[in-house]
Amino acid sequence: MPRSERSPLLLAGLLAAAGVTHFAQPRQYDAIVPRSLPGSPRTWTYASGAVELALAAGVALPRTRKAAALATAAFFVGVFPANVKMAYDWRDQPAPKKAAAIGRLPVQLPLVMWARSVAKNGEGRA
Repeated sequence: MPRSERSPLLLAGLLAAAGVTHFAQPRQYDAIVPRSLPGSPRTWTYASGAVELALAAGVALPRTRKAAALATAAFFVGVFPANVKMAYDWRDQPAPKKAAAIGRLPVQLPLVMWARSVAKNGEGRA
């Protein structure tokens, strides 16, 4: 399978795995929900997990791939504040945890670019 055909499936797999962990291990996500958001952190955790699962399905299907990949790029931008909160909250954690939290920040840009690439390569496919 050529790389251009694998890429959307890998992105869908990443989204699906992340979505499942929101339901399997919600506490870790509850902790990074920005306090400024209304409602319960658990509600945001489950909602974002459901969105990731829906995006995964959309990216996996050629007919919906372009729109879902663009929505995925927007989603990655939208969850960036949670990653910033995590990095801030973990500033006093042991070095490995702090490094992981800080390391997540620059990873968002390649994720956004990957989703945009999948959208661009998904044009004209049915």
